[in-house]
Amino acid sequence: MSNNLVCVRKEEGIAYVSLNRPDKYNALNYELFKEIDTCINSLKKDKALRAVILFGEGHSFCSGLDVKSVNRSPFDAVKLLFKLLPGNANLAQRVSIGWRRLPVPVIAVLEGVCYGGGMQIALGADFRIAAPECKLSIMEARWGLVPDMAGFVGLRELMPKDQALMLTMTADILTAEQARSFNLLTAVEADPMAAAIVLAQRLIQTSPDANAAIKQSIQKSWSAPIRQLLRRESCYQVRLLAGKNRIIAAIRHSKSPQKEYKNRQSGW
Repeated sequence: MSNNLVCVRKEEGIAYVSLNRPDKYNALNYELFKEIDTCINSLKKDKALRAVILFGEGHSFCSGLDVKSVNRSPFDAVKLLFKLLPGNANLAQRVSIGWRRLPVPVIAVLEGVCYGGGMQIALGADFRIAAPECKLSIMEARWGLVPDMAGFVGLRELMPKDQALMLTMTADILTAEQARSFNLLTAVEADPMAAAIVLAQRLIQTSPDANAAIKQSIQKSWSAPIRQLLRRESCYQVRLLAGKNRIIAAIRHSKSPQKEYKNRQSGW
């Protein structure tokens, strides 16, 4: 990818995606926003993809917006926030919500600092594993702003409203253990990358079609009316029953655990 601000390595169905501005603590400039968005779109088309591990090069996941870079080019700020329809996601929002829309599990590995926009990107992942010394903050209120990178989408699923209000209004910096107590983290591990790899390897033992159906059911219908969730369950189950990976899953469970799954069905 241009300028190598996002690096992707694929191994055994797992994509290792890194933010690559270590000298800036992986702070988000316009070019990095664009490359993350491009990366997500590319991964979505890969039917052989089974899981994603997202991390930051160097000693931090992401320190948030590179304010100096954006201030030097006000037009870049306009491009980040522009959208044709109010309900659509703009570029700044797509780098968070885009991970939620991938049909595979996404694991964020958090080390060093995870502030502002970095925290919102992490909230787009399905799982967040942090090092004990990691510091996290939803920091936008310090600059007189609101979290505007789809961060509220994740927050409303993870915690009560009063806790979300407190964290976003105070912009407090949290330790990893404090963040876990607020449900912002899945786990705190001494070696978060090793833990993420173990989790990814467990997840890819499940049919890629089943993983896609489960993720989409939860992402699209978690807070939906019961009738909508029941309808989605039934529709997805029919698609799974008609697919080859359902048969392979049964064979792996009963006879041959090493049998390889087919690539993910089209439509997921």
